[in-house]
Amino acid sequence: MTERSMQEPTLLLLTALADAPRHGYALIQEVAAISDGRVKMRTGTLYGALDRLLQQGLIEVAAEEVVDGRARRSYALTDAGRAALATEAERLRAVATEAERRLSKMRSMLWGAGPKGASSAGGSTT
Repeated sequence: MTERSMQEPTLLLLTALADAPRHGYALIQEVAAISDGRVKMRTGTLYGALDRLLQQGLIEVAAEEVVDGRARRSYALTDAGRAALATEAERLRAVATEAERRLSKMRSMLWGAGPKGASSAGGSTT
């Protein structure tokens, strides 16, 4: 079976849990911070994803407590979740390295094609 790349919400959630267990609201904040504000995870999306990750064995409930009369769960990565995140990080690193290699090659071809000593200003001074 071919490994599929992780969907971005999964990657962001596992990354948010990589250094410490967190509860739902903290996960929403961490995802926003990790994505530099680009991803704002909604509550329904978050808990749907958490349920799926629990079923897949990538995360576990680390603690349950009652805060202000409401139940609050904290989630943590399992060993399988840590391994999946490490695998995805390596896959992304390899793709980024190849992209940079190809971009660098193209830049070299484009920049190397112009006349030697040509001014980038495009004009001459008198």
